Amino acid sequence: MKITIVGCWGGYPAPGGATSAYMLEKDDFTLLIDAGSGSLSKLQNMRHVMDLDAVILSHYHHDHVADIGVLQYAWLVQSYIHESNEILPIYGHTEDKEGFKSLTHKKTEGVAYEPSETLETGPFSITFLKTEHPVPCYGMRITDGRTTLVYTADTAFKEEWYEFAKDADFLIADCNFYEDQDGSSAGHMTSKEGAVIADKANVGKLILSHLPQYRDNNDLVKEAEQYFDGSIELAAEGLVWEKS
Repeated sequence: MKITIVGCWGGYPAPGGATSAYMLEKDDFTLLIDAGSGSLSKLQNMRHVMDLDAVILSHYHHDHVADIGVLQYAWLVQSYIHESNEILPIYGHTEDKEGFKSLTHKKTEGVAYEPSETLETGPFSITFLKTEHPVPCYGMRITDGRTTLVYTADTAFKEEWYEFAKDADFLIADCNFYEDQDGSSAGHMTSKEGAVIADKANVGKLILSHLPQYRDNNDLVKEAEQYFDGSIELAAEGLVWEKS
């Protein structure tokens, strides 16, 4: 499994950056997790847009879906250029009916996932955990049978993450707030809370993402290190991890 950070900012992109978007690759199958603002531009520096085999969305807040519309246009234009009839599946939940409806366009099709069931797409098996957020949002546990990634999406802290993330190789954790702040009312976590989950779940690597645009983000890592003695990295566009 190969993991690439496409976008990592929360709320809105920092200059030259992109909000939440992550690319998973395995056996020539490419899955995009969320498609935040600026992510399509970043993605095209890494892959041709039609190399995507599927997209999956955690929820419909703008910083996670802002580039779905332009991705649909890109697929439409490229389909004409390459004379392709291929349709891109975009997986989403149906608790926001308007959000889900927007996933279907001329060359894309919205496909509903059932959060209580395992979704199989390409080489990946995906299970879901409903997060603590102002709108329906789902974190994901994604495995190819050998490597496991857990993505918290947007969430306030809750102990259910301990079991859901147990023994994952990689944990991409919401880290929109510093340790001295309280992100619970906004539905987000602090550096400490993500690190506590990583520690309790015994994950291999903690990746802090959905980052704030103020103060020194490196302090998030320093804070997290007080609660998790495993590997910790700050998300940045273009960072890649690979495990066979």
